[in-house]
Amino acid sequence: MRFDELDLDDALLDGLDAMNFQETTPIQELTIPVVLEGKDVIACAQTGTGKTAAYILPILNKLIQEPQEATAVQALIMAPTRELAQQIDTQFEGFSYFLPVSTAAVYGGGDGNLWDQQKKALLMGAEVCIATPGRLIALLQTGDIDLSRVRFFILDEADRMLDMGFHDDIMLIESKLPKQRQTLLFSATMPPKIRQLAQKVLHEPAEINVAVSKPNEAIMQAAYICTEFQKTGIIEELFSKPVKHKTIIFASKKQEVKDLAFSLKRRKFNVAAMHSDLEQEERENVMLDFKNSKIDILVATDIVSRGIDIDEIGLVINYDVPNDPEDYIHRIGRTARASAEGVALTFVSVEDQGKFHRIEKFLGEEIYKIPLPPQLGEAPVYNPQSFEGKDRKRRFGKKRHRSSAKKDNQKNKGDQPST
Repeated sequence: MRFDELDLDDALLDGLDAMNFQETTPIQELTIPVVLEGKDVIACAQTGTGKTAAYILPILNKLIQEPQEATAVQALIMAPTRELAQQIDTQFEGFSYFLPVSTAAVYGGGDGNLWDQQKKALLMGAEVCIATPGRLIALLQTGDIDLSRVRFFILDEADRMLDMGFHDDIMLIESKLPKQRQTLLFSATMPPKIRQLAQKVLHEPAEINVAVSKPNEAIMQAAYICTEFQKTGIIEELFSKPVKHKTIIFASKKQEVKDLAFSLKRRKFNVAAMHSDLEQEERENVMLDFKNSKIDILVATDIVSRGIDIDEIGLVINYDVPNDPEDYIHRIGRTARASAEGVALTFVSVEDQGKFHRIEKFLGEEIYKIPLPPQLGEAPVYNPQSFEGKDRKRRFGKKRHRSSAKKDNQKNKGDQPST
C-alpha cells in the first residue's frame, strides 16, 4: 500500500514524499488505519519492520488535525534506552518537517547541561515527549513535566523495558496520565508478562502481529563450526579484503568486546568498541562515527542489538552464540534494513552447539554451515544432540548426586541415637 492511500494530512504526505517514503511496510499498513480510528493497539513486530513510523505518522496526523490549545505534553512515548529515544526523536523531526509540531527527548546519562536543555524544551511547549523511564520519573518528582493533558501514550519495545526491570516505573508513570487516552504498545515478542501489562494499560485493544520472532527473509544466515581459538582466524580471513559495508560484531561479554576490538585495532582494522562501560558522550560519538562511516567495524555487546537505526549494515557477526533465539533475532535484525540485503554469520564453538541447535529449531530450519578456511585446521564435528545430552548430564548429574548424598546423610543421621 502507498502512503497516499492512507487518510493522512497533505502536509504529512509532503514530508513523506520529501523523504522518499512511498510504500508502507506490513506493520505500517495494518497499524496506521487502526490508530487513526482512535483504538488502543498491541502490536508485535520484529526489529527493522518500520514499527516506529507505524505510530509516529498517525499520532502526528492527529496532533495537526485535532489541535489543542494547551502547551503541555500531548503525546508521551516511552523507550527503554537513550539510544532508542534519540532515534525516535530523529524520526519525529524528519516526518514533522512541514508540520508545526515540536518534540523533546528526555533521557539520562548526560551532565547538568543536558538536564537543563531537556527541561527548557518541555517548558517551551513540546507537544511530544520521548522519554526513558528513569529520567521521566525524575522530571515528575521535580515538577518539571505536566502529563495531565497526554492524549497518546506509546510504549515502544515494551518487552525490553520489562526485561530491564521497568515494570513498576511504567505503572507509576501510567498512574499520572489521564484515564481517557489512546494507548499503543509495541513489542518484538509477546510473552505472558507483556499480555499482563497490556491488560493493565490498554482498553479493548486491537491486536496486530507481523512476522513474529522471525528473521527478515533478506538476511542470508550462515555459521562456522569452530573452536574458540579458530574464531580470530575466521575474522582475519573475512576481512582480508577491504570492508565494503558496515559490520557489527556481537559478543556477550564486555571484556570479550574490549579484547576483540583491541586485537582488531592492532591488526589495523578501522574498528571501535561499544559497551556499557563507556560514558554516554563516548557512546554517542562512537555511534555517530559508525553511522557516518568513519568506523567500518563496530564490536558491541547486546546494547546495540535493539533500537539502533543505521542503514547499510551489510554484515552481522555473532562472535558467540546468543543465549536465546530472541537475542539472535534482534542481533541479526541490525542488517537487511530499509529493503536492503544482509549477511549474518555465527561462530559456533563446541560449547555453544546446543544453544545454536535450539535457535535452528526455533527458526524451523537448518542454517548453512560454511567450511573453515583450510589454513585454520579441521573444524569440530557439529553434533548438537550429543552435546545436549552431555550438557544435561553435566547440569543435572551433580544435582542428583548431591540430592542422593543429602538423603544418605539424613538417613544416617536418623539412625543415630538421640542424646
